[in-house]
Amino acid sequence: MYRLTVLYGHPLDAAEFDRYYFEVHIPIARKMKGLKGWTIGKCESAVPGELPPHYMIVGLYADTRADLEAILASPEGQAAIADVPNFATGGCSFMFNEEAVLIDMNDKH
Repeated sequence: MYRLTVLYGHPLDAAEFDRYYFEVHIPIARKMKGLKGWTIGKCESAVPGELPPHYMIVGLYADTRADLEAILASPEGQAAIADVPNFATGGCSFMFNEEAVLIDMNDKH
């Protein structure tokens, strides 16, 4: 399984980032076809009271990097990418990795 990780920097206005992300960006991004998974989480620092290095982390999953790249190259993927500057005032980074599962969260053993 491959993951595209998107790391969002701290926005100028966190409330507006959240509003736009959930009300506008997610509906645009949901139109992408072929994803095997999608995770979203606001970052928390390991040190209490310290600002984490990123505001939000997003994971998009597909079987291969080529699959992820094809999803992003589609008209729906291009629309989602084109929307990012509309809300990511703190910038963002994209990175791919092949994921190796060491402990399966669905394994009940």
